[in-house]
Amino acid sequence: QDPDSGPDYEALPAGATVTTHMVAGAVAGILEHCVMYPIDCVKTRMQSLQPDPAARYRNVLEALWRIMRTEGLWRPMRGLNVTATGAGPAHALYFACYEKLKKTLSDIIHPGGNSHIANGAAGCVATLLHDAAMNPAEVVKQRMQMYNSPYHRVTDCVRAVWQNEGAGAFYRSYTTQLAMNVPFQAIHFMTYEFLQEHFNPQRRYNPSSHVLSGACAGAVAAAATTPLDVCKTLLNTQESLALNSNFTGHITGMASAFRTVYQVGGVTAYFRGVQARVIYQIPSTAIAWSVYEFFKYLITKRQEEWRAGK
Repeated sequence: QDPDSGPDYEALPAGATVTTHMVAGAVAGILEHCVMYPIDCVKTRMQSLQPDPAARYRNVLEALWRIMRTEGLWRPMRGLNVTATGAGPAHALYFACYEKLKKTLSDIIHPGGNSHIANGAAGCVATLLHDAAMNPAEVVKQRMQMYNSPYHRVTDCVRAVWQNEGAGAFYRSYTTQLAMNVPFQAIHFMTYEFLQEHFNPQRRYNPSSHVLSGACAGAVAAAATTPLDVCKTLLNTQESLALNSNFTGHITGMASAFRTVYQVGGVTAYFRGVQARVIYQIPSTAIAWSVYEFFKYLITKRQEEWRAGK
């Protein structure tokens, strides 16, 4: 993007760039995960390969209503604390890495311009850091979200997984998570930046364009990567009924997960929970981008005022 065309908002003060992105990213990540958490709980349930008859749901709203009515009003929020704890540092690393790489790669590939390849590549590398920080929290969260989960507290779940399956269980789904999130983030960032070029060519702080671009980017990326998300949920939860159809004990890798999903539910099983995933991602990516861009703008503005007043 042309450095002369945009305001100070995009050209952040050099000394504070990383900190700004990390603070804005952490706030955006925590809010994104917390606001949409009940839908995430529903998504995990709907991706179950062989759900308990009491946990078969027709759609997202019906699922949410039944969970609250039969299991308690706060049941869809169980595991939120571990997600919020993981989301802060994960998103701080994610956005800081994305912004730094986007600029560096764009300058190499398309000096003075905006490169879609750079945006996609920066998104992919940022995902490696994000998922490394987030994966253990994701394992605990999904086990607590399952129907009839024996865990009421995060510490109980962590202790049980550690004792019964070892430390490796917290990273069992890491490669699948990456295999899902790398294409997800590549599609997500490229769509977001592409839409920003159309809706916000001057790259000014424009809340409606950030919300719209974020929502569309999230929906497209979510639908495209649902099969991998189903496999990730299976690896994280080690769903006992599905395990009975797998004679090797724990489902340990992506190939094994793909095979199990197909054996248990056929091709359609790969798209379990797609509705919930898209419904979750539309507001969640809209929230993430709008909050992130807002804090980036706010912090930049304060720094400019401070520098001007010196």
